[in-house]
Amino acid sequence: MTKLPILTKNAPAPIGPYSQAIVASGTMIFTAGQIPVVPTTGELVAGDITEQTKQALVNIKAILEAGGSSLANVVKTTVFLKDMNEFAEMNKVYAQYFGQSSPARSTVEVARLPKDVRVEIEAIALVND
Repeated sequence: MTKLPILTKNAPAPIGPYSQAIVASGTMIFTAGQIPVVPTTGELVAGDITEQTKQALVNIKAILEAGGSSLANVVKTTVFLKDMNEFAEMNKVYAQYFGQSSPARSTVEVARLPKDVRVEIEAIALVND
């Protein structure tokens, strides 16, 4: 079995001892949780849960593409929300990115997220054939 880390400048750099994602045995990618940081500036996206969800998913998309995959190949996500009352707004944006090929998903409310963001999302995807 092989384990290959992914690091792309099109997503925020890790802020600790972890990788943006890992490709396992060339078949699956496991991303780290992505928060709404703009990779080119390192700044958080200003705005509500809608804008923050968009940026987190854009970051995941960039990481998956750097690892030879795509959002269409995502099989599982975990969404961490600061406030479950924002679930419906997050879900609308999420649906725009995954459409009919919606992966399995868990969504949980948490007490606090890095940099006090409203959302963090992680994904597991298949590598393109």
